Amino acid sequence: MTTKTVRIGLIGAGNIAGAHIAGYLRNPETITFAAIADPVLESAERRAGETGAVVYADYNTMLAEADIDAVDICLPHHLHKDAIVAAARAGKHILCEKPLCLTAEEAAEVSEAVSAAGVTLMCAHNQLFLPAVARAKQLIDDGVLGRVYEVRTTDSFFNDFNPENMGWRANAATSGGGELIDTGYHPTYLLLHLAGGSPIQVTAMLATHRLTFMDGEDSATVLVRFDNGVIGTIVTSWAYQAADGTEKFSVVGEQGSLTSDGTSLSYRRRGESEPTILELEPVHEFQAELEHFARSILDGTRPLHTEKEGTEVLGIILAAYESANTRTIAPVATLATAG
Repeated sequence: MTTKTVRIGLIGAGNIAGAHIAGYLRNPETITFAAIADPVLESAERRAGETGAVVYADYNTMLAEADIDAVDICLPHHLHKDAIVAAARAGKHILCEKPLCLTAEEAAEVSEAVSAAGVTLMCAHNQLFLPAVARAKQLIDDGVLGRVYEVRTTDSFFNDFNPENMGWRANAATSGGGELIDTGYHPTYLLLHLAGGSPIQVTAMLATHRLTFMDGEDSATVLVRFDNGVIGTIVTSWAYQAADGTEKFSVVGEQGSLTSDGTSLSYRRRGESEPTILELEPVHEFQAELEHFARSILDGTRPLHTEKEGTEVLGIILAAYESANTRTIAPVATLATAG
């Protein structure tokens, strides 16, 4: 790179692109928003605004012509794999929105392309940058709770999707499933992050409580066994708002427990009568996420979640779908066994 900032080309000008651009603009010391590609030129031009980003109708043209170091993929789920592989082969670093891709075979192709090109791929798992999550992870890693036994994560809300506004998310061929592989991806990567192991077995129950017009489920409850002995539970839904008092995440270990609603965090060690409530400074999640991506490239450091963790998260979700379909406990596939 010839600049002191990472020059990013954005692929896709949909809704989530706005949050990513806000992250760029909050990191002027490390990021330059250099280009954007979307087949709907009006959308790309609107996102580019007055930033000076060069607009392209096709991301392959952008990869060939634009002065960029990295791409940020904000496309519908079924388009992620092809864009990742194209960017890697063009020698560009990659930030990719959830999910990494849709199948174990696609994940293997992504891993091979990234490894062969020697580029950095970071999964855009924005909730990892919540102060409560970062501090909880530090407490776990510092041994405050001792050996972790159980982790629970929840992400449920009343979604006002209808047949007119749901678009590609209503179709399993383009979304990869239903709510679990979309919003449910957040509590899944959060579970992986806090559990600290690799997932090996999954059992799940899926339901469609309310959004009956979509192909996939609108709700899911998932149990995950990790190789370090941790048992994880995920509850996620578009059908309903979680009950008052439901935690966003909680962790129980041999020496105590912690819990968070996503903004606050408290923990209590065994034998203590009152919990310790921690003070947390708020952050802009996407500013923190994009700063982490840029610093990983500029400093040559590993992002929190790469294609390895992205593949493990996808593995949990695919095993959950298998479990629900077969009514069994399903193994989590690895790249070594993924075709």
